[in-house]
Amino acid sequence: MELIISLIAGALGGNGAGAVLKNLSLGPLGNSIVGILGGGLGSQLLAMLGAGGMAGAGGADLASIIGSIASGGVGGGVLLAIVGAIRSAMAK
Repeated sequence: MELIISLIAGALGGNGAGAVLKNLSLGPLGNSIVGILGGGLGSQLLAMLGAGGMAGAGGADLASIIGSIASGGVGGGVLLAIVGAIRSAMAK
C-alpha cells in the first residue's frame, strides 16, 4: 500500500515541480510519468536507509503513510528537475 501511495505522490510531485519550474516541464503526461518513477525510486531509497514507511513491519500507520507521501512527492519532483535539466541541456 505504501508503494501505491508513493507512486501517486510522485505523480503529484512531478506535476507540482513542472508547474513551478516551467522551463523544465515535460508536459502533463511527461511530468506524471517521470514523477511516478521518481516517487518509486524515492520510496525505495528511503526504505533502504531504514527511514521509509516500507521498512516497517508492514503496518499502515500514520507515520508510514506520511513518509510515503513525502518520499514520493520529493522523489518525483527531484527526478523531474534532473530529467528536465538534461533535456534542456541537450536541446542547446
